[in-house]
Amino acid sequence: MNEYDTNRIYDTVKNIGYFKTNDHLNTDCYLLNTCHIRDKSKEKVFDEIGRVRKNYKNKKKPIMIVAGCVAQAESSEMIKREPYIDIIIGPQSYHKINKIIENFNFNKKEELTEFDTEDKFNYLDKIKNHDSKVSSFLTIQEGCDKFCSFCVVPYTRGAEYSRPFKKIIEEAESLVKNGTKEITLLGQNVNAYYFKDKNKSYKLSDLILELDKINDLIRIRYTTSHPKDMTDDLIECYSSSKKLMPFIHLPIQSGSDKILKLMNRNHKVEKYLETYKLIKQKNHNVEFSSDFIIGYPGEMECDFNDTMNLIKEIKFINSYSFIFSPRPGTPASKLEPVDNEIAKERLINLQRELEGHQIKKNASLVNSSVEVLVENKLKNQKNYFGRNVFLNSVLFEGEDKYIGKLVNVKIEKTNRNTLFGRIDKNKSMRAA
Repeated sequence: MNEYDTNRIYDTVKNIGYFKTNDHLNTDCYLLNTCHIRDKSKEKVFDEIGRVRKNYKNKKKPIMIVAGCVAQAESSEMIKREPYIDIIIGPQSYHKINKIIENFNFNKKEELTEFDTEDKFNYLDKIKNHDSKVSSFLTIQEGCDKFCSFCVVPYTRGAEYSRPFKKIIEEAESLVKNGTKEITLLGQNVNAYYFKDKNKSYKLSDLILELDKINDLIRIRYTTSHPKDMTDDLIECYSSSKKLMPFIHLPIQSGSDKILKLMNRNHKVEKYLETYKLIKQKNHNVEFSSDFIIGYPGEMECDFNDTMNLIKEIKFINSYSFIFSPRPGTPASKLEPVDNEIAKERLINLQRELEGHQIKKNASLVNSSVEVLVENKLKNQKNYFGRNVFLNSVLFEGEDKYIGKLVNVKIEKTNRNTLFGRIDKNKSMRAA
């Protein structure tokens, strides 16, 4: 979502004469767009500001803007810690950025952290999305009403807000005209999308089926979903949609009902498994990935074992896993954490199990021909980059004519994250 937000900020500031530059030593304005999910992101902000300050020690200071969720959560504290920051702007105030820059005064600090989600999107809907990547992101929903005990999103992105159905379709059509072939629909709770227009209501399933009708769009994905919002109509899309990819990122966080309750996830492992089985019934090719928090306060060895058993049953092909990291202001930040050494050991064991399933899945693709949507040529290399239907990275030797096309690649070898192969000349390239 930060990548999508950043691109929209670029589209916005073009209207006041600013443009993106790679010249780090001659810049009028720096903007750091931040994420608050992990503490490391916040520290990277201060490291980057220190680098900029050093580069401009004997030059006119550029305007320094910190945007995004860290800015929203810790605005005043950030300015106190780092006076080099000029402007703090939260993720729901991006529509005000042009006015702030035009009226900027180096003698006055600015903080914009209001929750103006609707005004923001009403403003951005009037500005063309210039993203022309083969694979593009498209935000359809922001915010969260779930209030998981460990999560900072409700405090940095606000309540759930769903964009108007027609505006999303219009933006998708514009992206496809720009050259996009794959769209990933984004939301903190993307499958909680719900928009009512007069007497008609729309859900994520309606968006998917409407996007299916766009001729030059060939792939649809969505992230991140919540198990509680995997409704029957959305599950049905894995059978009825021609363009929805057979891969779903469905975070569970823990395989223990006790820990899920402590996390305030409001679902149980049994329900998660039921959803998994229903989706598999609709399309047996669908593969799953997930998120796992290890060492959550109260996690015992038996809870960890429950998580390991869930992983062995579902065999996730790609997942994210972390030791619990308390976020300031969340209920879980006040709880006693699991001993760090125990948590580290559990994480190592869990990641070893996850990696084993990932490697085994990748190895099963060796000597097979997989369909790849080619996105670009790698810099300073002869290899081209694309992804298969399961979101695996695929590298192969090719030609520029393949970019934006579906090609079949014969997989010759793999590692944990990447598939390597060559064009399968026995199968033709398909125009996208």
